[in-house]
Amino acid sequence: MSLEVALRSVSMRFRGRGTDILALDCIDLDIPAGSFISLIGPSGCGKSTLLRLMADIIQPVDGSILVGGKAPAAARRARAIGFMFQSPTLLPWLTVRQNVELPLKIARRATPQSAAADEMIDLVGLRGFEAAFPYELSGGMQQRAAIARTLILRPQVLLLDEPFGALDEITREHLNLELLRIWAESGATAILVTHSIAEAVFLSDQVHILSARPGRITGSVPIDLPRPRDISTMCGQGFSSCVNSVRSGLFGNGPSGAASSGPSW
Repeated sequence: MSLEVALRSVSMRFRGRGTDILALDCIDLDIPAGSFISLIGPSGCGKSTLLRLMADIIQPVDGSILVGGKAPAAARRARAIGFMFQSPTLLPWLTVRQNVELPLKIARRATPQSAAADEMIDLVGLRGFEAAFPYELSGGMQQRAAIARTLILRPQVLLLDEPFGALDEITREHLNLELLRIWAESGATAILVTHSIAEAVFLSDQVHILSARPGRITGSVPIDLPRPRDISTMCGQGFSSCVNSVRSGLFGNGPSGAASSGPSW
């Protein structure tokens, strides 16, 4: 089961040195239930801030957010939201199984923990590493464990904040394939923040482009590539066309015609 997410005129300010900093300005966004969308834009444009607003980690100064028709706080209390960071943030003194089981213990779920953990560990391809500690795993394997931990409560919305940004390109492409498989099996709504145009296009149904701060949505590119996708998808003309559309949007000639100040990286 998945949930739709809707943002209406969402703005966010942070207190700076002697003045307020407008991070996001009037964001309107509709994310259909079960879809996979990406947010892309210059560093510091508010992409991660948007995820934190949806997760109820912070609250907007203006506007409203609904997750499945309810406020993010209600969705969070119902364990409907899963959040995955760029760093796997595994507890180093716990094994893979113990890290994966941790959300169940915190939520005091009655589900037999070993069975639920086994299912998630199998899903992410870590069978045989249940007793390993994080320091014994590669970076990609640590991220797999983090995905399993995020999914064990079966969230209906997955918020992914550059989850593979620190990995090498080969590992990153492999985990993107795994993420698509896991997303399809979970049925969740997925929202990804990334700096990679190719990653955004490969994973998504739609890519939303944000301007430099204050972040505004300056364009949206539908990704009309057939699913399921694999490495061969990246070799097609359709993929190249979508990548070029997103790149044009980032550098000021987006599909909506809106100008952008362009990436700062």
